Amino acid sequence: MHILMVAAENGALPQAKVGGIGDVIRDVPRALARAGHKVSVLTPGYQSLSQLPDSRMLLTLTVRFGNVLETLSLYRIHMSDDEPGVQHYVLENPLFAACGVGAIYCHDAHEPFATDASKFALFCTAACHAVVTGAISAVDRLHLHDWHAALVLLLRQYDPAYRVLKRIPAVYTIHNLSLQGVRPFAGNWSSPTAWFPQLHYDRTMVADPRHGDCINLMRTGINLADQVHVVSPRYAAEILLPSHPELGLVRGEGLEPDLMRLSGSGRLHGILNGCDYDDDARLPRKPSRTQLLDAAKAALMQWVGNRITIPAAWFYAEQRLQEMRMLKQREAMVVATVGRLTPQKVRLLQVQLGHGRYVIDDLLKQLGDGCMLMLGSGEAACEQFMVEAMRRHRNLLFLCGYNEKLGDLLYHYCDAFLMPSSFEPCGISQLLALRAGKPVLVHAVGGLADTVHHGVNGFSFSGQDEQEQARNLVTAFGDMLNLHATRLPEWRKLSRNAAATRYTWDRTIEYYLQSLYAVETPGEVNA
Repeated sequence: MHILMVAAENGALPQAKVGGIGDVIRDVPRALARAGHKVSVLTPGYQSLSQLPDSRMLLTLTVRFGNVLETLSLYRIHMSDDEPGVQHYVLENPLFAACGVGAIYCHDAHEPFATDASKFALFCTAACHAVVTGAISAVDRLHLHDWHAALVLLLRQYDPAYRVLKRIPAVYTIHNLSLQGVRPFAGNWSSPTAWFPQLHYDRTMVADPRHGDCINLMRTGINLADQVHVVSPRYAAEILLPSHPELGLVRGEGLEPDLMRLSGSGRLHGILNGCDYDDDARLPRKPSRTQLLDAAKAALMQWVGNRITIPAAWFYAEQRLQEMRMLKQREAMVVATVGRLTPQKVRLLQVQLGHGRYVIDDLLKQLGDGCMLMLGSGEAACEQFMVEAMRRHRNLLFLCGYNEKLGDLLYHYCDAFLMPSSFEPCGISQLLALRAGKPVLVHAVGGLADTVHHGVNGFSFSGQDEQEQARNLVTAFGDMLNLHATRLPEWRKLSRNAAATRYTWDRTIEYYLQSLYAVETPGEVNA
């Protein structure tokens, strides 16, 4: 079987990944290839991926987009470490670098999703054209990821030039339901009328439930795919319920009626993402303190680069590194957290409890002679919050950026890992921490609840609203510290269980083949 994956990111290519979707697009094709299938991965080139050393231009495509003809170049990129059977393609056009060469996503302050929606609309059009014309030939399954690829389904359903694609079963994967790609139907430079002026389609299938004059690209994917997939079983159940942001509960995000209909028809599938493992399930070797501090210093120097001024986050991190080097012995306990700094990831740390302190303050006070190491960057407000917390607490080192080597060292150096996400479709950080033999403290939502089991390989907390979740997080953190300090044999058992936990991609692929790709004749969407 030949599967074409269409996505905005591809972690198999250098600098082509921002978040977890990139990890999935890197790992799933390899696992499918090991199972004997052929996989082609198609992403935009962002005017940078086509410049990779092993990139080769195959041909040019011309598509009608708006009222003009756009020319795109199709490249194939050879990656020496990939499984036989995996092929990487990128499409290039100047629009794909609208926010700078190599920038995968734009951040339009006044018109959310506008620039991205336009460039991904062109990308989806060219993807359809590449399959129909045989530039990417003999495709047996289409697998489309998140709202960026959803317009393939709109064109497949309603454009006569591409309706031949309906012979190919299409799967749509939701990685983050909260990002939906909402744009006006018309009257805007970034809208379906601007992209496809001659296209006629049923607005009721694709309209945003809150703004009827807008298209919702996430909903478009959900309603026009043959099978819809989310990345953990728990998350598949959660999104059938309405969100209550005032309580800190992020669930169906307004799309729960469509998702409930899919679930009732057996077309909604919750399949947990996987992780790669060595055959040896013993506790990995812990790096030395010097190794960790040297790697943190090197990452800081890399981030600073040729800057004339140094951001406060890096200045205070450098001061903290110097203080840590002067300590004569290792901290009593080291807790690490690695990931993007967004409200999803850190909101619970920002909750103020009754005494006026933030949750992060309570955690660090409990940690005492231990320390918390945080690696990540993201939204400016979240970064600033962590910088201010580092100024208040000498036992917090916040490293504002990302470095893969440093991240790997943190997973192996810490004693425990913290992941208090407000919601989590699947999560990868907790899987990497478990693989390193570290008990993980998680909010029992989504994929975190599916992978971390309280008292077995980690700790968990929950709550009916944000305040209760925050209080329970503080309590669970204290219980974790107490177990580590007073019952070491039990802690070691938790660590061994963590290292022995296995959620393999090969097992995940079995579910893909049974549930997502098993459809022989795609169903006709009622339009």
